[in-house]
Amino acid sequence: MDQRSDTTSQPPLDGDTAVSIRVYAGIGTIEPATWDRLADCGTSAASAGGTSGRTANPFVSHAFLGALEDSGCVGRKSGWLPQHLAVEDDHGQVLAVAPAYLKGNSQGEYVFDHGWADAFERAGGRYYPKLQLSVPFTPATGPRLLVGSSPYAETLRAALADGVKAYVRQTGISSAHATFLDEEDRMILEESGYLHRTDQQFHFRNRGYGSYDDFLGTLASRKRKALKKERREALANGITIERLTGRDITEAAWDAFFAFYMDTGGRKWGRPYLNRTFFSLIGERMADRILLVMARREGRYIAGALNFIGADRLYGRNWGCIEDHPYLHFEVCYHQAIDFAIERGLTVVEAGAQGEHKLARGYEPVTTHSAHFIAHQGLREAIADYLERERESVEAMQEELSEHTPFRKSEPPAEAD
Repeated sequence: MDQRSDTTSQPPLDGDTAVSIRVYAGIGTIEPATWDRLADCGTSAASAGGTSGRTANPFVSHAFLGALEDSGCVGRKSGWLPQHLAVEDDHGQVLAVAPAYLKGNSQGEYVFDHGWADAFERAGGRYYPKLQLSVPFTPATGPRLLVGSSPYAETLRAALADGVKAYVRQTGISSAHATFLDEEDRMILEESGYLHRTDQQFHFRNRGYGSYDDFLGTLASRKRKALKKERREALANGITIERLTGRDITEAAWDAFFAFYMDTGGRKWGRPYLNRTFFSLIGERMADRILLVMARREGRYIAGALNFIGADRLYGRNWGCIEDHPYLHFEVCYHQAIDFAIERGLTVVEAGAQGEHKLARGYEPVTTHSAHFIAHQGLREAIADYLERERESVEAMQEELSEHTPFRKSEPPAEAD
C-alpha cells in the first residue's frame, strides 16, 4: 500500500519548475503536515477560518482519510483502493494532492451511476474498475483538488485534472468521477472536459440568529408551533440530550454510538461501512472536530448522531438508536445541530444526503455538483445527453421545493452554496 508510481509528466509550473503527477497507494506515505497544508484543514486553519478562500473541511484532512485506511474501512477488501494523486516538482516536493480511489463497485458514493455501468456492460464494455475522487462514505461538499494557498493554485488544479485523465488513459479504466465538489473544482474540471452532474441536498443556513428562538421567529406561525411541539414530544419519555466533543468523547461513548450505528445501519443498508476501530481512531486524532449528540434515558444512552465541525459548517454524518421514540431522530440529528451551529456561529449545517423531511425543520434545498470523465466516446455522449435532462429536472425540483420551506414569505431566499 505504501508504494508510489509516476503516471505522467506535466508542463513546467513556471519558467523553471517542472512538475509531474505521482500516484500514492496510501495516504501514510505523504506527510500529514504537507497534506493538511494543501487541504487547508490544519488545526490553525480550522480555528481561524482557514488560510485561503476555501472552507477548512474535516473530511479531507489527513487524520480522517488516514483513519479510514488504518482501520481497514478503506482498502482492497472494501473495494476502495487508495490511488491518491499528487503534483510534485523535480525535487519530489508535493505541491498538490487529490484523494482518489480505484473502485470495483459503486458502493458508498451517494452519486449513483449503477445505470451507467449496467448499460455499458450490456453493450459489451467494462465499466469497473473506475477512479473515484471523493471522501469514502461521505456525501459532504468540499475540495477535491487540494492546492493550499499556492500562487499557482489554478494551474495546479488544472494539472491534477489532466493527471486524472492521463491515469484513466494509461490504466485503461473506463472513467473518473469527482463527487460533491466545491465551485472552484467544478469549474476547473468542466473546463478540462469533464461532464457536469447535479443533485440535491438540504442544508440549514444560519442568517445570524442569536438563538433557536430567533430562527423560529422567521417561520410561519403554524410551522413554528409544530416544531416547538415536536421538540417537546421528542424528550417526553424522560430523555435528556448530551453534547460531547473533544476529551469528553470517551471509548464508552464510542461503544454506545457504534451499537446504534450497527443496529440502524444494518437494518437500513444491510452492511454498515465503518468499523469500531475507525471511531476510536478519529476520537484519538480529531476529537476537537467532532460533535457527538447522545440521547440518554434511564441511565443509559439510547441514540446518537455523529457530526464533524468545519471552519464555518457543521456536517451531520451518522445516526443510530436502540430505542424508538417519536421525533427523537429529528431532535438528535437536526434540531440539536441547529442549536450548536447558532451557538458556535457556524453558517451552515449539512445534514447528509436526501431527505425531504428536513424541509419542514428549516433545512433548504441546495444543489450539489460532481464531474465525470468518461473515456469511451459513445458512453460519454450517452451520459452527456442524460445529464443535460437530469440537470433540468434537478433545477425544476429545487424551484418547486423552495416554495414549500417553513419560512414566512417575507424571508429572503437562501444564497446558493
